[in-house]
Amino acid sequence: LEDKEKGVGASEVKITDEALAYLARCSSGDARKALNSLEIAVLTTPHHQGAIEINLAVAKETIQKNMFYDKKDSYHYDTISAFIKSVRGSDPDSALYWLAKMLTSGEDPRFIARRLVILASEDIGNANPLALVVATSTFKAVEFVGMPEARLILAQATTYLACSPKSNASYEAYQKAEDDVQTSSTQEVPTHLKTHSQEYKYPHAFGGYVEQNYGSGGKYYLPGDAGEEKKLKEFLRNLKSGPPQK
Repeated sequence: LEDKEKGVGASEVKITDEALAYLARCSSGDARKALNSLEIAVLTTPHHQGAIEINLAVAKETIQKNMFYDKKDSYHYDTISAFIKSVRGSDPDSALYWLAKMLTSGEDPRFIARRLVILASEDIGNANPLALVVATSTFKAVEFVGMPEARLILAQATTYLACSPKSNASYEAYQKAEDDVQTSSTQEVPTHLKTHSQEYKYPHAFGGYVEQNYGSGGKYYLPGDAGEEKKLKEFLRNLKSGPPQK
């Protein structure tokens, strides 16, 4: 390495062809990542007879220390994006690969767990309501267990969510409702829904359901046919075709 005012250019470094090839391969063609890996190798490898010798074993250890990506750069977000999209796409194998890459790279397992909680609601929803329970429990478990065991908890949650039926009906429904709130005139609360109203019909007094105006006038939630959500769709449909209310 040539002498430079900054960096490790003043160090005498010997590196094997195998180590160079390994660093290049793991850097995926990104010169900056390759140079970062090389710099870490130089800074963390003891001198031997006045020189720093980097062999394949040192290169492999360096990759672990380099974390593959900087958590502030775009590759960090690209990797979590690939992970989430693999889970959403019901590909547990790809999801596990990106999970392993993130954890091996030193990613905060709590960051991954938080994203799984969001995904469980946004992309799985009522198709498998247990997904949110699993994801939330995963986040709590990761917090008090920590690494390296947390990787097993995240792997279990990842495969479960990837293999769950998917629905974004709740997410889409909320977006529509929010759009109406922001763009339409504010709806007043109907008199019979106000506190202590004598006009309110208590559904349990009518066998669990009674028709009445609940105020919005909008149609937002459209359950799909995946998993448990199909049962909700049938439940809502049967309400309309049931016996007349008293």
